[in-house]
Amino acid sequence: MTMVERRSIAFRRIAEAAARRSESILSRWLPDGHRDALEWVARNPRRADRRLGSFKVNMKTGRWGDFATGDAGGDLISLAAYIFDLNQAEAARRIAEMLGVDLYE
Repeated sequence: MTMVERRSIAFRRIAEAAARRSESILSRWLPDGHRDALEWVARNPRRADRRLGSFKVNMKTGRWGDFATGDAGGDLISLAAYIFDLNQAEAARRIAEMLGVDLYE
């Protein structure tokens, strides 16, 4: 590979690996939350959220949303980017490192 070539980040594979470990990841990122069937219900750490209920993450797919603000995403990579104020590539890199998954395709 030359310096000009760029390797593609394996977003889908990383998101799927994160979804398989969603409960342990979400309990770390959103420790005030809890499991309710297939959802993790927590307070939104990006705003003064006083009650549980409007911020939820689907633990099977990683889809998440804050129904009070309209913020939402399709996987745990986008959730990490949102919570920790990262771009998608950096969020994917940090999750891949945490899970021991190769970052690239």
